[in-house]
Amino acid sequence: MDIMLFAPELTMVATGLAVLLIGLFLPVNSKKVLGYLASLGILAALYLTVTSLGTNSLAFYDTVSVDALSQFFKIVFLVVALLFSIAAIKYTEGSAHVEEFYVLAIFATIGMMFVASANDLMVLFVAFELASLSTYALAGFEKKNPQSLEAAMKYFLIGSLSGALMLFGITFLYGVTGTTSIPGIAAGGAALAASPIGLFAVVLLIAGMGFKIALVPFHMWAPDTYQGAPSIVSSLLAAGSKKMGIVAAFKVFIVALIALKVEWQIAFAVLAVVTMTLGNVAALSQTSVKRMLAYSSLAQAGYITMAFVVLTPMALGGGILYALSHGFMKAGAFIATAAVVYMVLSENKDTQNPDHIDNFKGLGQRMPVTALSMTIFVFALAGIPLTAGYMSKFVLFSSTIQAGFAWLAVIAIINSAISLFYYAKIVKYMYFLPGEGSKISEPLPYTIALAVAVIGVLAIGFWPEPFIYWAMEAGKVLLAGGI
Repeated sequence: MDIMLFAPELTMVATGLAVLLIGLFLPVNSKKVLGYLASLGILAALYLTVTSLGTNSLAFYDTVSVDALSQFFKIVFLVVALLFSIAAIKYTEGSAHVEEFYVLAIFATIGMMFVASANDLMVLFVAFELASLSTYALAGFEKKNPQSLEAAMKYFLIGSLSGALMLFGITFLYGVTGTTSIPGIAAGGAALAASPIGLFAVVLLIAGMGFKIALVPFHMWAPDTYQGAPSIVSSLLAAGSKKMGIVAAFKVFIVALIALKVEWQIAFAVLAVVTMTLGNVAALSQTSVKRMLAYSSLAQAGYITMAFVVLTPMALGGGILYALSHGFMKAGAFIATAAVVYMVLSENKDTQNPDHIDNFKGLGQRMPVTALSMTIFVFALAGIPLTAGYMSKFVLFSSTIQAGFAWLAVIAIINSAISLFYYAKIVKYMYFLPGEGSKISEPLPYTIALAVAVIGVLAIGFWPEPFIYWAMEAGKVLLAGGI
């Protein structure tokens, strides 16, 4: 049956409904159990997804697909959701709105999962909006925090604009090809290439998806939103929502719009260079660690975008592997920041900028597990060997050189070197500058989430072969569908 192909999504829906209904009848001091229930449900969905690797099937009148690409990205989304859910057990402690918080995150993840499986642009758009609407609310979850409300409003306004642009582009594709099916649009590529409407659709879709991926110049919302939103939510936005935009772009451009490859290839080359450069340069001057990580996330998006330019099997595999690696690295870095914010606010509730880099002084002594984890994450983001970041960059950059785009690889390598300055700055503050206060007890949920993320980062670094193989298999789906 078609519906059984989507056991992970059904498990997530059941988990979300169970959390919501049970939460209605629990007193505030007992709602901590909802975090464990949500984490268990996400873990079950992750298990079902992993065990279904190798499945290749279409369902619901060919509007959704289950294949190596969709399963790989579902694993990315579920891993990020699991890290988010575990860490949120501490963040939501004492809150009266625990069930709403988890339900929004779970349904955002469901939307991301259906984007990964979409084989039709209308399914993709509806799933996109399900995830987006949930994350808009999550960004403004701290209703008494003006920064959180500002973050949510900016995210909502610009996200709404990006959705409108994307839908506008879809209507043009439908007008020329007479279908919203991704393979159907690819089959009508000759008509798109012959019509100026095809090029207009490409521009609108790049703009719409560029907002979600946070490519320059569509990035304006990202630094403000990541800084203003709760740190836990920022981990979901940077590590999960951004990957949703990437898998959607893979499907739309590499499969559906392959006939217009020359046009969008040039656009993505420019966007990749500008995004990675502005992201790294802007991060150098930041004093807010969350804002620094936001600009770092822009740079990482620029690296992944290189896969759209190179379009070889190895480059696509490298870009897809980078998505998984970035999920572990960036989610872990934001969760580590959330632990520091918890420490600062527990000492002084009125602190205005709890994520200021000065609050990381002496963290190696005060919160040794958090500091060590953060060190691993930032070094991985910089591309230090034996980490997930290094392996992803090695596969992606080397494939770029092999394909004759050495100039692009050189720019990416220079940008990676630039990023070392601000990543090393965080490490310097944690270990080489004296901090105020004594060692504190690190919350167990944060510690567990950090440990899982560290294991993921080091596993890909020390044992990359299976991960590269899975990423290459996922890339073959794009190759078979588009190139």
